[in-house]
Amino acid sequence: MNKKNKGKETIRVLLLILCGFMIGLQVYMANANALVGEKLPMPFGYGAAVVLSGSMEPELSKGDLIFVKEDTFDVGDVVVYQDVNYLVVHRVISINEDTVVTKGDANNTDDGEIPMSVVKGKVTFWIPALGYFVNFMKTGVGTALTLIAAFLLIEIPRRREAKKDEQEREKIIAEIERLRKEI
Repeated sequence: MNKKNKGKETIRVLLLILCGFMIGLQVYMANANALVGEKLPMPFGYGAAVVLSGSMEPELSKGDLIFVKEDTFDVGDVVVYQDVNYLVVHRVISINEDTVVTKGDANNTDDGEIPMSVVKGKVTFWIPALGYFVNFMKTGVGTALTLIAAFLLIEIPRRREAKKDEQEREKIIAEIERLRKEI
């Protein structure tokens, strides 16, 4: 295998790993949500979510992908908490003994007192607009496209190899026929 083919094979394997990771993550997230009602599972103390509103603008915008860490937080930190059926991403404006008060940067009023137990963690960093892609990948179409991509990454090289093998077999048969005629 030459350098060019090794590079293509490496890229193909990395893309297959990415597809597998994306499918596994989708299954994990769906099960966490359906089985235990977790909108933001935090395996190993980390999670990711998509900002769904403009309440934190200009710092965070709708469609940003945020990364959350289970960690202590202070006034001024942006945290994520689960409010019944959805996640809220807001800034901490005060901390009491067992509760915290948060407010969206673009909101006029605070969220009231929230039990500390519903706070998932604080936002450590974010990637602007990547959440749109993540949300698309959670749809049936996104999952189907990921499965199709994985299938093609496996099937296309297999067919190319089979075609090469068939051409090689035909060359060998032609050489055998040529040698028979010589005898």
